[in-house]
Amino acid sequence: MRKMVQLTDGSEVLVAELTEDDVERSLAFFRSLPPEDRAYLRHDVTDPQVVARRIQDIKLGKALRLSALAGDEIVADGALELEPDGWKEHVAEIRLIVAREYQRKGLGMLMAREIYFLAAGKRVDEIVVRFMTPQVGARNIFTKLGFHEDATLPGYVKDLAGHKQDLVIMRCDLEALWKKLESQFTGSDWQRMR
Repeated sequence: MRKMVQLTDGSEVLVAELTEDDVERSLAFFRSLPPEDRAYLRHDVTDPQVVARRIQDIKLGKALRLSALAGDEIVADGALELEPDGWKEHVAEIRLIVAREYQRKGLGMLMAREIYFLAAGKRVDEIVVRFMTPQVGARNIFTKLGFHEDATLPGYVKDLAGHKQDLVIMRCDLEALWKKLESQFTGSDWQRMR
């Protein structure tokens, strides 16, 4: 999958699936994020082994990963993490981060939408997102997409600095999300996306 998308400021980025060839580029993206943005990530993605493992998960069918490229640089990273079998095989988790200079341009929403289409293709019934309370931008994007908050677990997780944070869990039924997306687009745009 490779698709040019236009942001609200008129600039364009290429949204494409992450591949083995993207390990160094992905590592450079995560290392370029300000420490305060990386603080809330689940893993230390400045570690080459962690980034390589994320790519390996694609091969194992545990994840689908997308990146947004401006020129040759990754400016956003998104994933749909899957449970290939077991009691959660109908549920997937979405993960998403956008570089600061590309925030508030609609890229987070566009990436979330593309990940949603990946979920629909995998016949996932529900998508879950988990983040820490300070990640207000994530809450805003997923609320706009039709996710609802299921729980907040006080002091449940630690950020990369070791500080306890509340964990917020939101989820969305894909049928409800489909209807929400459908209402945001019209005519040929919607048909082309489907």
